[in-house]
Amino acid sequence: MTIKPLIILPDPVLRQVSKPIERVDADLQRLSDDMLETMYDAPGIGLAAIQIGVPRRMLVIDLSKEGEEKQPLVFINPEIVSSSEDRSVYEEGCLSIPDYYAEVERPAKVTVKYLDREGKEQSVEADGLLATCLQHEIDHLNGVLFIDHISRLKREMVIKKFTKAAKSKAL
Repeated sequence: MTIKPLIILPDPVLRQVSKPIERVDADLQRLSDDMLETMYDAPGIGLAAIQIGVPRRMLVIDLSKEGEEKQPLVFINPEIVSSSEDRSVYEEGCLSIPDYYAEVERPAKVTVKYLDREGKEQSVEADGLLATCLQHEIDHLNGVLFIDHISRLKREMVIKKFTKAAKSKAL
């Protein structure tokens, strides 16, 4: 397993729409292992393939707390098939937007259809943190960032801050 470098805002790669995965094979399983290793190292609770520069529709999640046994989840070609009218607000962060957090309102419950690591069709009804995390990571697959769900003024300030930081690193 290899820890991959994370793509950081304002990199335009983060705005790419990821392509569906045609075949679940050993290469894809290796990619999911690398993604999990990268996410654990960061540390984070979710990671979309696009965040390591791979525009494929796959994400990994692990909501286990520190000291608990790891519970890695792999979602291939995830698709939200239903979402509740009820809303919930969570403070979200993102490995591609380090050290920035904002409250985001999303549907409280979602049903997601996906392929697991072995390529078997699955469905999960999620609420709470898992629902938020799934929506956040699926957004990544569609080129959407969590800052797109906050006010325009706050979003522009964040983008400006990260653009300035990227320019000073490039010098």
